[in-house]
Amino acid sequence: MWNMKRLLIDKKGKRQLVEEGQDLHTHGGVIKEQDLRKIKYSGLVETHLGKNFFVLKPNIVDFIEKMQKRAQIVYPKDAALIIGLTGISSGSRVLEAGSGVGGLTLMLANAVMPVGVVYSYEIRKEHLKEAQEHLKEGGLDKFVKFKNKDVSKGISEKDLDAVVLDMAEPWLVSGQAAKALRFGGFLVSYSPSIEQTKKFVSSLPTSFQDVNTVESLVREWEVTSQRCRPKTRMIAHTGFITFARKLQD
Repeated sequence: MWNMKRLLIDKKGKRQLVEEGQDLHTHGGVIKEQDLRKIKYSGLVETHLGKNFFVLKPNIVDFIEKMQKRAQIVYPKDAALIIGLTGISSGSRVLEAGSGVGGLTLMLANAVMPVGVVYSYEIRKEHLKEAQEHLKEGGLDKFVKFKNKDVSKGISEKDLDAVVLDMAEPWLVSGQAAKALRFGGFLVSYSPSIEQTKKFVSSLPTSFQDVNTVESLVREWEVTSQRCRPKTRMIAHTGFITFARKLQD
């Protein structure tokens, strides 16, 4: 599981995830597994070259950022916004399409555990396989039911709390999502293009009200005792997120 790994952070903020039971070869020297074992998940460890690393338990975002992935994922900043604004939490029943390589799936599964479930639809077998591997590695696979299925061909689940779409043609699903959601449930579409977003919003059945589209831009600031200024690099546009709530049957 991701929370059984160790997260190492050096004084400059560079991060590395460490597997259990092995030495770590870093840019600052070798850290012995026996030294890691002594401090477990809390403390400072020194390499054979004298470089120090903080050791702690990773969170789900640490795991997602460091996992191997062959395709773009929904950024954690956007996934967190989706989870927060829809109220997805422990016990929620959520459908997502498509799975991609499992970035959003991991965030959703982490939110609904230990008694909720994520139904994840994906038409590409290679992406489905990679997503399944990531969920298993993250120890969250038992909270996800994967389906190698085109969601536009039908949704079998009912009374869902949320339907989250990360697909090229989300408007093909809006009608079926209206039938699958409970009263008060959310339909969410994540699209990189404003034209996709416009077409999706135009496709929404009248059962959806309270429709909002947002864009999340995250800019870090350098704050020290000497100066406060925005950093020159930022995570700007990644996608448009549209939220629609079912308020009519």
